[in-house]
Amino acid sequence: MRVIGEIQHPECKITLFHWNNRYLIKLEQGLLEQTYKVQEYDVATEDEIRRLITAEFIAASLRQFDAMRQTLHNALHTF
Repeated sequence: MRVIGEIQHPECKITLFHWNNRYLIKLEQGLLEQTYKVQEYDVATEDEIRRLITAEFIAASLRQFDAMRQTLHNALHTF
């Protein structure tokens, strides 16, 4: 797996990878992470993978982190 770059963001770490004919977009926030896989043939260049990561993409991912955190909290609350 090859790291092709990072995108700076104040609320999460965003790392881009190239691996096994796919691009991976990995977002991390605390103990949680999300990975989006994009087939290599769906984008023409590494620059295009970067352009996928818009403000809307990040905002939706941050909302997903909130949902993930709530899901984990609810599950841990049952103990």
